[in-house]
Amino acid sequence: MVDDVYRELARRLDGIPNGFASTESGAEFDLLAKLFTPEEAALASVMRLSPETPQQIAERAGTDAGSVETRLREMRGKGLIGARKGEAGASYSLIPFIVGIYENQLTRMDEELARLIERYIVDSRGGSPADGGTAVQRVIPVEQSVPLDLEIFPYERATSLLDGARSWGVRDCICRVQQKLIGKGCDHTVENCLILAPQAGAFDDSDATRPISRDEAQRILLQAADEGLVHSTMNQRDHIYYICNCCTCCCGIMRGVAEFGVPTAVARSDFRVSVAEDRCTGCGACILRCSFGALSKEGDLCVVDYARCVGCGVCVSACPVEAMAMERRPSGEVDEPPGNFREWMARRAEERGIPEDGVC
Repeated sequence: MVDDVYRELARRLDGIPNGFASTESGAEFDLLAKLFTPEEAALASVMRLSPETPQQIAERAGTDAGSVETRLREMRGKGLIGARKGEAGASYSLIPFIVGIYENQLTRMDEELARLIERYIVDSRGGSPADGGTAVQRVIPVEQSVPLDLEIFPYERATSLLDGARSWGVRDCICRVQQKLIGKGCDHTVENCLILAPQAGAFDDSDATRPISRDEAQRILLQAADEGLVHSTMNQRDHIYYICNCCTCCCGIMRGVAEFGVPTAVARSDFRVSVAEDRCTGCGACILRCSFGALSKEGDLCVVDYARCVGCGVCVSACPVEAMAMERRPSGEVDEPPGNFREWMARRAEERGIPEDGVC
């Protein structure tokens, strides 16, 4: 049966560190059937996270390398798998659904796909990134919200992440595009997902990413902060290649926290907001700005529910009397992010009880 092909692919995607949550409704199978042909699904089901040649993949799939290579190129063009060029030719790898396949569908997104994705997000309550393990993404505080005399590490500072790149690009937010197609969403800027690369000219030939300067990337960050959007990025300290500017109405991961009540859907920053009681007038401007329900009023003062504060800092700029600022959380309250993607993979794999390389 064709359904068995998609069941096997869903099992394979859930067998890697990121995971791919199952649902009682079977929404994941309908979604995969929209994205992959049966032949593509069968091929992806035998692929590994580490890049392999078409010959290696063909041997595992039990078919000839020539037809496999053609199909792999087509799958790469659809954003369904990863690819790497080498002296001996291209090699191909399995990629997770989030972050990976989903984000690659910007040029293929239509109303049918958008509705299938929405059904999956709702039925899985945010999917595997919200499963309670080490989060896929972490929050970065708005820099203007952190006092100048407070130490902030490079991986906690969005501008430092920009400085570490040699190419900068921007693309439409896949989540806002998806939500607008189903008649939902918001009025926040759509083109503000920042992509970073360590080599020059990385986005010159991209269909989805518009090459920009470092200064324009900085301007986009400032505009996002002005809109009250939450900066988030990969949950690691080094080799960062994107910065999202998220809203809780569209972003699947942020919805995990705000809509589905899963506090571990995103890793909090190591900061939390503090309120100067001698300055606070209880105007409520910060409460309106907070998307996570972390702020409320007691009498004429704003109070913070630290269990709900993700440390984004977007409330600070809303305060007209400068009564709010960010402070470090108590020592040990937030784990230091993994050093790099390999360390993140190892941590997730251990938590989920699977091999680190996802070979089942």
